[in-house]
Amino acid sequence: MSDVAAIQNLVEKRKALKAEISKVIVGQDAVVDEILLAIFSGGHALLVGVPGLAKTLMVNTISQALGLDFKRIQFTPDLMPSDILGSEILDENRQFKFVRGPIFSNIILADEINRTPPKTQAALLEAMQERAVTISGQTHKLSLPYFVLATQNPIEQEGTYPLPEAQLDRFMFSIKLDYPSFAEEVQVVKATTSDEKPTINALFSDTEIIAFQHLVRRVPVADNVIEYAVTLVSKTRPDNDMATDFIKNYIDWGAGPRASQNLILAAKAHAAFNGKYSPDIEDVKAVATGILRHRVVKNYKADAEGISIEKIISTLL
Repeated sequence: MSDVAAIQNLVEKRKALKAEISKVIVGQDAVVDEILLAIFSGGHALLVGVPGLAKTLMVNTISQALGLDFKRIQFTPDLMPSDILGSEILDENRQFKFVRGPIFSNIILADEINRTPPKTQAALLEAMQERAVTISGQTHKLSLPYFVLATQNPIEQEGTYPLPEAQLDRFMFSIKLDYPSFAEEVQVVKATTSDEKPTINALFSDTEIIAFQHLVRRVPVADNVIEYAVTLVSKTRPDNDMATDFIKNYIDWGAGPRASQNLILAAKAHAAFNGKYSPDIEDVKAVATGILRHRVVKNYKADAEGISIEKIISTLL
């Protein structure tokens, strides 16, 4: 199959996938889109939202529709790296045997990742980056495709261990989950208080998803689009010549080169999802907020004046 035909196939399959997900998930269209962009770009996502917005249900539904294994890990202050990765035990023949932890799955929901100490956070982030786990000198490969969706509750900060900037940078997208609209909430209540449970059909196989991930990487990009993405990221850095006075006033720290890479990868996926054979500047703009939101650190002046990260990014765009 040619790449042109493969992109048309991806457009059709994405439509069917969105229809399948909407059997269970009401609204949250932009959130589902960004999760799918991250999966088909081979990245990971951080989902920030208050409790009760169906984060677990959303990820579970997406994994069922994609035909992938799903595991949920509840992060707590006493969680150890071995609780996630697995550990070696002595079997009945007095031989050491590796028992796999919940990280050995295609889609991992790391629930409330900021509730666990840095040592355990780091164990997960190594697996995200290397797609492998090393226990007692032995390397165990994780099955592909591999996607981590970590959640954070933005309200309660007591007893939490915020992710350092270097670890936040490993997430391709930071996705903000808002309350549903009045009409959507009415629909949610109707659907969840009845005895009917919709059946989710698996529309993909793991090999198909990996093939689509390779297809996204093969999408060609014009030099001016790459230069636009790199310029946009450079403008977030207050000590850069390209930075405006607005950025110098309100930003402490800008985004690194990984942001430029992710902008182009996500723009490629965004273009392919919409049946385009090459991304343009509009595709970069469409994915910029989710990719820059967690990579730009605003200062106390921005906090004092109530200027949000989203406002700063929209000013840049």
